[in-house]
Amino acid sequence: MADGAFGGGVWMPADPFGEGAGGGRTYSGLFCVVINPYKNLPIYSENIIEMYRGKKRHEMPPHIYAISESAYRCMLQDREDQSILCTGESGAGKTENTKKVIQYLAHVASSHKGRKDHNIPPESPKPVKHQGELERQLLQANPILESFGNAKTVKNDNSSRFGKFIRINFDVTGYIVGANIETYLLEKSRAVRQAKDERTFHIFYQLLSGAGEHLKSDLLLEGFNNYRFLSNGYIPIPGQQDKDNFQETMEAMHIMGFSHDEILSMLKVVSSVLQFGNISFKKERNTDQASMPENTVAQKLCHLLGMNVMEFTRAILTPRIKVGRDYVQKAQTKEQADFAVEALAKATYERLFRWLVHRINKALDRTKRQGASFIGILDIAGFEIFELNSFEQLCINYTNEKLQQLFNHTMFVLEQEEYQREGIEWNFIDFGLDLQPCIDLIERPANPPGVLALLDEECWFPKATDKTFVEKLVQEQGTHSKFQKPRQLKDKADFCIIHYAGKVDYKADEWLMKNMDPLNDNVATLLHQSSDRFVAELWKDEIQNIQRASFYDNISGLHDLPVDRIVGLDQVTGMTETAFGSAYKTKKGMFRTVGQLYKESLTKLMATLRNTNPNFVRCIIPNHEKRAGKLDPHLVLDQLRCNGVLEGIRICRQGFPNRIVFQEFRQRYEILTPNAIPKGFMDGKQACERMIRALELDPNLYRIGQSKIFFRAGVLAHLEEERDLKITDIIIFFQAVCRGYLARKAFAKKQQQLSALKVLQRNCAAYLKLRHWQWWRVFTKVKPLLQVTRQEEELQAKDEELLKVKEKQTKVEEELEEMERKHQQLLEEKNILAEQLQAETELFAEAEEMRARLAAKKQELEEILHDLESRVEEEEERNQVLQNEKKKMQGHIQDLEEQLDEEEGARQKLQLEKVTAEAKIKKMEEEILLLEDQNSKFIKEKKLMEDRIAECSSQLAEEEEKSKNLAKLRNKQEVMITDLEERLKKEEKTRQELEKAKRKLDGETTDLQDQIAELQAQIEELKIQLAKKEEELQGALARGDDETLHKNNALKVVRELQAQIAELQEDLESEKASRNKAEKQKRDLSEELEALKTELEDTLDTTAAQQELRTKREQEVAELKKAIEEETKNHEAQIQDIRQRHASALEELSEQLEQAKRFKVNLEKNKQGLETDNKELACEVKVLQQVKAESEHKRKKLDAQVQELHAKVTEGDRLRVELAEKASKLQNELDNVTTLLEEAEKKGIKFAKDAASLESQLQDTQELLQEETRQKLNLSSRIRQLEEEKNNLQEQQEEEEEARKSLEKQVLVLHSQLADTKKKVDDDLGTIESLEENKKKLLKDIEALSQRLEEKALAYDKLEKTKTRLQQELDDLMVDLDHQRQIVSNLEKKQKKFDQLLAEEKNVSARYAEERDRAEAEAREKETKALSLARALEEALEAKEEFERQNKQLRTDMEDLMSSKDDVGKNVHELEKSKRALEQQVEEMKTQLEELEDELQATEDAKLRLEVNMQAMKAQFERDLQARDEQNEEKKRLLIKQVRELEAELEDERKQKALAVASKKKMEMDLKDLEAQIETANKARDEVIKQLRKLQAQMKDYQRELEEARASRDEIFAQSKENEKKLKSLEAEILQLQEEFASSERARRHAEQERDELADEIANSASGKSSLLDEKRRLEARIAQLEEELEEEQSNMELLNDRFRKATLQVDTLNSELAGERSAAQKSESARQQLERQSKELKAKLQELEGSVKSKFKTTISALEAKIVQMEEQLEQEAKERAAANKLVRRTEKKLKEIFMQVEDERRHADQYKEQMEKANARMKQLKRQLEEAEEEATRANASRRKLQRELDDAIEANEGLSREVSTLKNRLRRGGPITFSSSRSSRRQLHIEGASLELSDDDTESKTSDVNEMPAAPVE
Repeated sequence: MADGAFGGGVWMPADPFGEGAGGGRTYSGLFCVVINPYKNLPIYSENIIEMYRGKKRHEMPPHIYAISESAYRCMLQDREDQSILCTGESGAGKTENTKKVIQYLAHVASSHKGRKDHNIPPESPKPVKHQGELERQLLQANPILESFGNAKTVKNDNSSRFGKFIRINFDVTGYIVGANIETYLLEKSRAVRQAKDERTFHIFYQLLSGAGEHLKSDLLLEGFNNYRFLSNGYIPIPGQQDKDNFQETMEAMHIMGFSHDEILSMLKVVSSVLQFGNISFKKERNTDQASMPENTVAQKLCHLLGMNVMEFTRAILTPRIKVGRDYVQKAQTKEQADFAVEALAKATYERLFRWLVHRINKALDRTKRQGASFIGILDIAGFEIFELNSFEQLCINYTNEKLQQLFNHTMFVLEQEEYQREGIEWNFIDFGLDLQPCIDLIERPANPPGVLALLDEECWFPKATDKTFVEKLVQEQGTHSKFQKPRQLKDKADFCIIHYAGKVDYKADEWLMKNMDPLNDNVATLLHQSSDRFVAELWKDEIQNIQRASFYDNISGLHDLPVDRIVGLDQVTGMTETAFGSAYKTKKGMFRTVGQLYKESLTKLMATLRNTNPNFVRCIIPNHEKRAGKLDPHLVLDQLRCNGVLEGIRICRQGFPNRIVFQEFRQRYEILTPNAIPKGFMDGKQACERMIRALELDPNLYRIGQSKIFFRAGVLAHLEEERDLKITDIIIFFQAVCRGYLARKAFAKKQQQLSALKVLQRNCAAYLKLRHWQWWRVFTKVKPLLQVTRQEEELQAKDEELLKVKEKQTKVEEELEEMERKHQQLLEEKNILAEQLQAETELFAEAEEMRARLAAKKQELEEILHDLESRVEEEEERNQVLQNEKKKMQGHIQDLEEQLDEEEGARQKLQLEKVTAEAKIKKMEEEILLLEDQNSKFIKEKKLMEDRIAECSSQLAEEEEKSKNLAKLRNKQEVMITDLEERLKKEEKTRQELEKAKRKLDGETTDLQDQIAELQAQIEELKIQLAKKEEELQGALARGDDETLHKNNALKVVRELQAQIAELQEDLESEKASRNKAEKQKRDLSEELEALKTELEDTLDTTAAQQELRTKREQEVAELKKAIEEETKNHEAQIQDIRQRHASALEELSEQLEQAKRFKVNLEKNKQGLETDNKELACEVKVLQQVKAESEHKRKKLDAQVQELHAKVTEGDRLRVELAEKASKLQNELDNVTTLLEEAEKKGIKFAKDAASLESQLQDTQELLQEETRQKLNLSSRIRQLEEEKNNLQEQQEEEEEARKSLEKQVLVLHSQLADTKKKVDDDLGTIESLEENKKKLLKDIEALSQRLEEKALAYDKLEKTKTRLQQELDDLMVDLDHQRQIVSNLEKKQKKFDQLLAEEKNVSARYAEERDRAEAEAREKETKALSLARALEEALEAKEEFERQNKQLRTDMEDLMSSKDDVGKNVHELEKSKRALEQQVEEMKTQLEELEDELQATEDAKLRLEVNMQAMKAQFERDLQARDEQNEEKKRLLIKQVRELEAELEDERKQKALAVASKKKMEMDLKDLEAQIETANKARDEVIKQLRKLQAQMKDYQRELEEARASRDEIFAQSKENEKKLKSLEAEILQLQEEFASSERARRHAEQERDELADEIANSASGKSSLLDEKRRLEARIAQLEEELEEEQSNMELLNDRFRKATLQVDTLNSELAGERSAAQKSESARQQLERQSKELKAKLQELEGSVKSKFKTTISALEAKIVQMEEQLEQEAKERAAANKLVRRTEKKLKEIFMQVEDERRHADQYKEQMEKANARMKQLKRQLEEAEEEATRANASRRKLQRELDDAIEANEGLSREVSTLKNRLRRGGPITFSSSRSSRRQLHIEGASLELSDDDTESKTSDVNEMPAAPVE
């Protein structure tokens, strides 16, 4: 199962009369599986409802209330409609579960007030008084529906014979505001007939047994056995009374607001249904016509239904049927009449049931508006599979298919959400689509039609039968995957459908009749026109349309009745009209089959369910015997399959069905991995990952989410088995230990009993010996008279008095303790306040120092800020200057553009003027020519007319000859021209074909590349398939190995069992031996007993004591015998059990062996199949390997390049790994440092070692930092190198593109040369041979050039390939670069972490500095104490100074004396003596000074010793405090010893004093070094900040330059694109001009032909003058026409020239934009010159037409070619300039990137230094605080030590006093004198040792007295 195994759960009480409510419950995924227990259980009380109210589904055990609660809470929280789908077999508990759901919702969502303001909607005919709240009415709707819709079946006493969907509406607050019930599948055929031991609907029995006499007479009721429709008479239901149920139904109707008339009308209809069955027909003798011999029953029926008897009998026996346009009365047979009556009865009851449901809905719909949301409860029959299934089962199974599809979809959507929430990768599979083929088979309307559509289609054909329907179904759906034909002719089934629950056979008998549901229209109209309003309303069309539930007959419907098919035909043909006219007409096309109606209602239901959140309840019947506690496994399994639970499990198994929370998984399965999880706290996810690693599970079998761990199916079962094995081993071991312990305990007890028996026997024997001894009797009588016993009583009394006194004393002492505690608390608070004051003053001083430092830093930062601002201002000024320059340049460019525009305009004007002038010149010339021609004509006419007449004949002959020669020459030239043109065309065609071939080759190469890629993809797919197949092979082999292992294990188990059997046999033999030993011991004991008896009888008298002992011993012997017998019985039973187990184990093993053999055979077959598959796969693999080898040859080339890059990447990785290792080492060292620091904080003695280690670690970390920075710089330089390589490659690519362009230009030049050769051919007719030779040369050159072109094209392709390869390499390098950047970022993160750790270390050093400062402060305080010594020293110095003064005075005197001349010789000796004396005094003073300094040093040493002593004392007293409680309990001597030990330890600590002082000095030196390092770091940081600012300024400059360069580059690109576009347009125009030139040449040729013809005509026209004159005029006219045509051609040429000029203008404008004003001026001048030349050429053309046209075209084309060449040169220059600009831009970008990298590195360094400084300061402060705290603790320890010493002394004194008092008391007690308590005894002292008091109370005195009592006392006589 998905969430839990199926099994036990909760048992629910079955209604003793109902569809037993589901009992045992468990969850299976989304299902709540419910089992009917067939007994009452008290789990539906209000207490249980309250238990489940507000709880989540997983918090409580499975229950229908849990489902209801979850649906209700989801509706309220998500505002989503809910549905609860209850399905199952009849008797499984669907109805009861729906009742419980409604009960729960009514209790939870009741409004607690009767909503009286809501009335029934106005549609109801009568206002009804509500007699209860809405919830009560909702609960009371069930009994009414059950009585009309439920019946007793073989399986169930209260089986619902209809499906229902109860929709409970709720408002926004969650209160019930209304309800609605929709019903389906009413089994109306049950009203007509029932199977054996079954009943019809409950209402019939309730009415017959519960109606009173008055009601019976009104309803014309009779006994049970008088009704034919009650097939089995009266069958009572055990535990139910129909009479009581009738009263309950009536009460429920009253609560629902039914009026008395409505109830009476309903009961009349019920009675009439029973009366229908009593109508009997007879067959007439001569005919088949039916007749009604008695109409008493018909009269009763018509009285109940309000009809006319005659019309009713006529309508049934001879109904009117429409034949054509007329109505005919048709006689009915007996069978037809019976069928019609039964159909009417069924239809009447169905309409009554629909009206009842409508009426209940009207009562429950209390609000006019719709509720905010609803909960729908679907109670519908589950999947049914009988031996033969009919139309009803098809509809039920169709419904369940749709519901299962809904479940599959919702279930896996929830699974998907679960996987997404837990972060598990999963491809969504909609398993709802698995059931779609079967649903389509049933419901599809067409293409091909489904079962229901075919059935509806057959219903329209009059001659259709069930057989034709089956044939058509097989024909249409025979090939469907879910449809099967009957395999054998003997099969009873007509067809078979494969549903999700299994294969179902269907029998199609009566399907057409059931689908049409025919009625007698005549009776229906009578009922519609009934005098009873209720009956008329039932048969009204509107009521039919209220809620049309489908009609389904029972299986036992009409199998035995031979019904004529005409009944159905009548229904179909005559359904539109009736005998009663148009009052009861239905429109054409309104015929609706049962299948259509049911399909519509089902689609509506599915639409509502899809819009809700579904909850699934599956009800299961445990057995058919209705026995409690019995479970039929096969029956349950079939139901689970039909209910879709197994389908749900199948879907779950596709994913990860088992999931466990981390904590639960760890708690349950940690036993399997005992050492995987370390001790201490660990996150649940990590723990589970470790456990799974230890379990070595396949990664495909599990997924680890955020809060749960998911498993495939079967994994948890395997883990459970392993866990059970582990637990069994542990429990066996535990049991063995327990049994051993118990056996040892029993053995010890037996030994004790034996020894006790011996003692008893000895005492008894002694007593028996002494009891007759006279002295013994005297002793026993005297002993009670002694007073020694009374002393004990007195002592007890004294002890009681002592206890009372002690109680009083304890009270007084407790009060004293409380007072002293309060006193101590006050003192402690005072001390704490004083310490806080001191700490605050020190903190204040530190804060002031920090403020001063911060102020200084602030000033420095402000100065830096000012510098930066000034720099920013300077940069802004520079920026403004540059912007001004830029604006000036832009203005200058605009001026130039304006000038260009003006010049272009002027040039255009000049060209227009030129055109007009040329036109005027042409006109003038034409006029002049005309005039000259006229003059010459007239003169020639006069002079030469006669000469011409004479010479005409000769001229004509010559002309003819010339014309012939010219024609020949013209023909030759035309042939040559055509040949040349054909050759040209061929060359062009060949060139085009070559280009096409090239394109084709390119396409083929691309196609081949695509094919290669596809082949590689196929190879990869085949590899994946191969891997899968190999995995399957391995899996199969693994299975085979597993099976062999299982077999070996089974054999091992057999051997073990045989060994166990042998052991058991050995145990048996040992048991037998032990039994024999026991029997022997028993005999020995009996012999000993008999000996003892004889001895006792011989030695002792027969007394009462002896008899008692004897009886006891006999009883014991009897008990021993019984125990022995029981043990023997137990042994025998155990032996028999062992034998039975052995036999069963052997049988099981034999079965397992057989199974293993079978499995092995299957495995071998599978293995053979797999081997064949493997061979096929191997063949495929070989083919693939060949393909792969071919592909690998290509791949190796790429791999070489990839390997180079990989080498670079591996170097980077190696560096990264080294850095990671160094970082890990650093982290380890830092961890060590932290541990050392903690130890330093705990123990002040180890400061020196920690400081040294810190220093070394700091140096290491700094070195590592430097190494990391170096590596960073190396990486950045590497990245720059890669970028440079990339740029170089791009430059190479651009150069190659430029070379390609130059080649294309050369090709164009060659084309122009070809054109020139053509023109030369046209010009020089005489030089044709030379031209042909030149042409051949040119052709050769062209071929060479074409070869070169192809080579260049190949080179270009290669270059493109290299370009793509380089681009790929560049992309790879960029990927590597990103990877390296990621590595660098990771390193930076690690560096930051390291910096944090370093900062913490600096904080530690700061703490030490603070501690040093504190120590210095203490030293100052100590120095104040030493001021007295300093004063003495000062006094000595003052004395010294006085002596020096005296010395000076003496020297002055001596000098005076020396100066004096008189007494020089005398006073020299005296002066020298005085000098020596003074020097001695000075030396003495110096010695005194040195002694004083030594004393000072001694005092300082003493001070340091005291401090060390303080620390040592502190440590020692901490130890002493721990041991005080135990020491106080010891005696005085131990305390004295401890004091001596303490003194010895103090002496040792004094010896260690010097070492501590030295360590402190080292610490101070280390602190100074650290401070110096911090100062240097600060200086470096300031320098870095300055450099950073400079770099930022440079970076801004570079950014500006970069932006300008980018802008210029974009402009250049745009201009180049425009130039390329214009060039293309120019080329197109040139092609057009060439075409026009060719057309003009054709026109010229045509004109020449016409001229020749005219000349011929002139030659022929020499016959007469007049004709010649006419011809002359004609010729002149023709010449004029030709001249006009020439002029037109010239104008066309001018237009063409204009177009050329426009193109040149465009080119010129482009050139002007690039070159400037000069080039434009030069071009304009050249254009004028060209225009003048053209005008001259035109004048020449007028004189010589042929030559002028050719020369003009030559000049124009040459000029255009020259211009094109110029343009190309300019374009090349521009391209070069652009390339140079691009190079500059790239270089600037490189520089900028480098600067950016440097700036970012320096920023990071600055941030790191800042963080280090801050952390170091914080660490110093912490160290200072710790020093202060340590000193405070030392002072406290000293105080506590002193207190302890005092308390010790007090305790010793108290102990001595108490011991004295105890001795006095003992003495008095011995003497027997009175006891008096002194004040010292009653008082008690307390010793306080840091909150713990040492008390010596009277209990201690008692202990002392007990010690004294243990001393040897003097004998008392």
